[in-house]
Amino acid sequence: MTTAESVADRRRFLAPLALAQFICSFAGSNLNVMINDITHDLDTTVAGVQAAITLFLLVMAVLMIPCSKLTDRFGRTRCFTVGLVLYGIGALLSAVSPGLGILILGNSILEGVGTALLIPPVYILTTLHFSDLTSRARAFGVISGMGGIGAAAGPLIGGVITSAISWRAAFVFQALVVTAIVLLSRRIVDPLPADPDSRFDTPGAVLSGVGMFLVVLGILQADNDLALTAVLIVAGAAFVAWFFLHIRARERAGREVLLSLGLFRNRTSNLALVTQNIQWLLLMGTSFVVAVFLQTVRGYDAIETGVIFTAATLGVLVSSLAAERLAKRRRQRTLIIAGFVVTAAGIGVLLALVGASSRVVAFAPGLLLIGLGLGVMLTPSVNVVQSAFPDALQGEISGLSRSVSNLGSSFGTAIAGTILVSDLASGNGSYVAAMIVLGALAIVGLAAALRLPAGPAPQSTPAAADPLDAAIGAG
Repeated sequence: MTTAESVADRRRFLAPLALAQFICSFAGSNLNVMINDITHDLDTTVAGVQAAITLFLLVMAVLMIPCSKLTDRFGRTRCFTVGLVLYGIGALLSAVSPGLGILILGNSILEGVGTALLIPPVYILTTLHFSDLTSRARAFGVISGMGGIGAAAGPLIGGVITSAISWRAAFVFQALVVTAIVLLSRRIVDPLPADPDSRFDTPGAVLSGVGMFLVVLGILQADNDLALTAVLIVAGAAFVAWFFLHIRARERAGREVLLSLGLFRNRTSNLALVTQNIQWLLLMGTSFVVAVFLQTVRGYDAIETGVIFTAATLGVLVSSLAAERLAKRRRQRTLIIAGFVVTAAGIGVLLALVGASSRVVAFAPGLLLIGLGLGVMLTPSVNVVQSAFPDALQGEISGLSRSVSNLGSSFGTAIAGTILVSDLASGNGSYVAAMIVLGALAIVGLAAALRLPAGPAPQSTPAAADPLDAAIGAG
């Protein structure tokens, strides 16, 4: 096979997988610029649409690890195709939804479940297809970059479609893209046979899912009842603790587990997962806060709001395209640190200019910096996590990595969105409060990045005398 044929084959393999990551990330942010149109059309509220967006992201986070394990049982390509079909059905159902309930069923539930089924195969198939770390890192860079571009471009594309046609047409657009992915992915072959006899840790899936759901639900209730928020978050934390105890007991008994606690023994991976979570929290949180503020407080329509996000899209695109070249010149740790510094600076610019000018263009410099910062560090964080483990654990760590990222997305919309929506009547006040919280979280991400080792991470192995103790100690 010639080099040209090899490059062409690589592109044909990556195209449907990268496009799948793009459309799933797009779905998480494009509703932000449709909020006014959806609330008027479906006779609902901003908080109602926020709940739909957050639930979509949360369903992905809750099911990402269980669905990653199901790929072993039913096969990677089969789960990928089933996920695409579910996603497409959900998009079409959302397009014809007569009320918020059907929108939640189509967008939040069906699209969320479909995404959780199709995303793990994207990363597992990529890991299995590219055997050497260099080509694998390049492939992850393409896929992660498309994910960042999808999230950043969601408001722009959604705004254009909403203004030109209708918010419902944006869901038809998603269905058309999914159809194209199905056609492009027909030649992808699963390199490993499915194992229908593999066992599935159902109690573990329930415990982890309930725990994460209660925590995010508690955050969403913060503007209504602080006592209920505290109860829900404590209950969620208790379920998560129960999940870890359950996993430890099953591992000691030699039984199949949903997620090996040995994955948490690697300090470098743990820190990189924190940076991943906060990166997506900042991306989705900023997207929601700025989009809602411009529409509900400043009175801009979908296209005006979407166009201003061109700055963020451009920033992510430029830095993502430069990611491979930057990785050859700078350490992964350096890129992640630089990304958080630039992102925090962008949030500072957004805060500084909100009161200085009422023009929408005043948001461009801050969004550009945020896009540049996030684009620089999205791929390095994934590479640090994936490279910290041998091939035998790539499937599990891929599921954990995607779950952590999607949980960050749901936290971003829930935390910053709840602060903003709690007092929209205050004008700039709630916007400033939400952005200050995001800025503080960017500092937390920077602190985690500074603790990353300068050199490459040592690879972890499945062996562990006491995984739970190791996981606690690694934090």
